[in-house]
Amino acid sequence: MNMSSPKSSKTVPQSPSDCLSAAVGRFAPISLDEMEAVKLMNRTDSKYLTDIATLLKVLADAAGQGYRALLADKRNIVPYDSVYFDTEELKMFTDHRNRKLVRQKVRTRCYLSSGLSFLEIKRKNNHGRTKKKRIGIPRTDFEDFRSNAEASAYLASHSAFTADKLRPELHTRFHRITLVNPEMTERLTIDTQLHFHNVRSGLDATLGDAVIIELKQDGRAESRMKSILLRHRVKPFRISKYCIAVTLTDPAARVGRFKLKLKKINKIAKIL
Repeated sequence: MNMSSPKSSKTVPQSPSDCLSAAVGRFAPISLDEMEAVKLMNRTDSKYLTDIATLLKVLADAAGQGYRALLADKRNIVPYDSVYFDTEELKMFTDHRNRKLVRQKVRTRCYLSSGLSFLEIKRKNNHGRTKKKRIGIPRTDFEDFRSNAEASAYLASHSAFTADKLRPELHTRFHRITLVNPEMTERLTIDTQLHFHNVRSGLDATLGDAVIIELKQDGRAESRMKSILLRHRVKPFRISKYCIAVTLTDPAARVGRFKLKLKKINKIAKIL
């Protein structure tokens, strides 16, 4: 009697994206309306850099501690699309590179899942606080808002720049996870799959497996997340997506101190 051995079924390894989706799927959801209640009036911000493998451990601990994940447009991992604007001489990039305390960034942002688009102005004061102003714009003006009279007037009234002095500089795309702690005293944004296209040079770059985390917390409250990050040896790391992207994609830009940051990023992303 011939007996055939049963076929062995090989387990197909999950991709990093699949692992991340599974990890975020374990969180209880929080709606956008609920999250708006997290005002964080006395707010402090901290940024961190890590990789996907470490992020999965952080997410497992956060889920166990009762964090909730933002559910927007039926998604808990939301794609973002942004265009940064700058002057011909890259004043906004240069101000940041030179550690100027009072500085601004101007960008358009599109939430790809909903199609909503905005012109956003980020201003940092000499106390290290960042304030953001924004106005809705049509999706058709996302890549270049400058012909939109209302948006241009809004820029002039809330910024040191005028539309005629700016040009589209950098296109960024990434996926974002947003977590909120049970006490509603801190928010965590986690950006993965970061890709950049430089409009000026035509060059592209990616941060590979690197993950950028930003923790926004009530300055008076103890942070569970800081303890989780410390447990997994994720340390604070000041990083600007815009400035790192220019450093990677514009050979003509004077990058200065950002070269040192690239060495740290490269250990994680292996992009150079």
